[in-house]
Amino acid sequence: MKTHFELNGSLTELSSYPIWAQDMVADCAQVKQSVLDHELFAMMREAKLDLQSTSNFMLGIWPVIERFPGYMALSLLKTQFGRSAGDNLARRWLVRNIRVEQNHAEHWLSWAEGAGVAREKVLHGRPPHQAATLSNWCEEVCKSDSLAAGVAATNYAIEGVTGEWSQFVYDSETYRNSFPAEARTSSLRWLQLHAAYDDTHPWEALEIVCTLMGTAPAAYEVAHLGECIKRSYMSMRLLADRCVMPSRVVQVAIAEAA
Repeated sequence: MKTHFELNGSLTELSSYPIWAQDMVADCAQVKQSVLDHELFAMMREAKLDLQSTSNFMLGIWPVIERFPGYMALSLLKTQFGRSAGDNLARRWLVRNIRVEQNHAEHWLSWAEGAGVAREKVLHGRPPHQAATLSNWCEEVCKSDSLAAGVAATNYAIEGVTGEWSQFVYDSETYRNSFPAEARTSSLRWLQLHAAYDDTHPWEALEIVCTLMGTAPAAYEVAHLGECIKRSYMSMRLLADRCVMPSRVVQVAIAEAA
C-alpha cells in the first residue's frame, strides 16, 4: 500500500528519500557509471575527439535535445490537477521547465558550430547507425508508460547523467581552450548550463517520482522504475559507442593497411 511522501530533508541528499528510492538508485549506479566512464567523454575532455566522432555526437544526440520539451509535454498530458500531490508537483514543474528546454536546443546548435559541425548538418544530416535508440526510448516511455516512469527515465536519468558528463568535460581547461576565444562563451553555453554544480533538475525529478509513488510502493513497481532508468543509461551508452565506433574502425583499417 502506498503511503504519502513529502520531502523534509535536503533536496540534493539521497538520504532524504524513501529507502526504496535509495536502493533503486544504488542498483542503477553501475550502469550509470558505465556511461560516465565512456571513452567518448574522456576523449572530448582532452580535446582528442576527431571531427567525424564529434559530428556523430552532435547529430546523434540532437533528436533527444530537439524533442526533450516534447517528452516533457507527453508527461504533462498524464497529470491532472488536484488528483494527487504528485500530480500537482509534476504539473507545476513540467510547465515551468518545458520552455527552458527549448532554449537548450539553440545552445546545442551553437556548440556544434563551435566544434566544427555546421548547423545545417545537425538539422538535416544522417546520424550514426542505431543512434535513435535513445530518442526512441524516451518517446516510448513518456508516451506509453506511467508518469513516474517517464519522469524517472528522462528527467531523472537522462538529465542526471548528462549533468555529470557535462561537468566532467566542461571542467577541462584543455577542452574549453580548444574553442576560439571570441566564440568560446556562446559555443560552450549548453555545456556550461548542464555542468552547473547547483543543477537541481534531476533531484527535483526524483522528488516528483517519490511523491507519485509514496513511501511504500509495490516491489514490482520499484523494479520497473529501475529498469526504465537502466534502459536510459544503456541507450546513452550505446549512442556513445556509435559516435566513436565508425571513426575507430577507419583508424584500425588505416593502421592495418600501413
